[in-house]
Amino acid sequence: MDFIAMDFETANRQRASACSLALVVVRGNRVVDSFYTLIDPEGPFEPQNVRIHGITAAQVIGQPTFPAVWPHIQSFFTPDQLVTAHNSPFDVSVLRRTLERYDIQVPHYQVIDTARTAKKLMPELPNHRLDTVSAALHIPLAHHHNALQDSYACARILIAQAQRFGQAALAPMLKMTA
Repeated sequence: MDFIAMDFETANRQRASACSLALVVVRGNRVVDSFYTLIDPEGPFEPQNVRIHGITAAQVIGQPTFPAVWPHIQSFFTPDQLVTAHNSPFDVSVLRRTLERYDIQVPHYQVIDTARTAKKLMPELPNHRLDTVSAALHIPLAHHHNALQDSYACARILIAQAQRFGQAALAPMLKMTA
């Protein structure tokens, strides 16, 4: 399988407040590259979000804004590209809302949600959170809510699911972004 695993962290409850982004590139079921950046969300940080991911307003001072990051990653978001995320409705909406905020055209791409695939293929789990699914598949996740660590875990989950259940089992769960 060839795909991109994506994860965002946000500064506050607003989906257009991305403060970190990670992408993990998988080709032939192997992780071949990754990208991570802090992002200046140009807005406030809420204490609850900081407690979750540990990123503070002070840490993003001098970091690029999303319009500066987009030219480096936009080639990964094309109609023939598969993107995965754990709880993809969140990450897809962060990307969409952030692009809309800056009047950047929103791309269309294929997406598959590893939380959804886990619910379908691994119903015996007590829940389908990233840390639970990772543990069930013996995938290391040392720093949950670090975008890069979460992207690596998500990529490895999809690879493991494809190997264990077959790509045909995953195919019905692919969607095209709106």
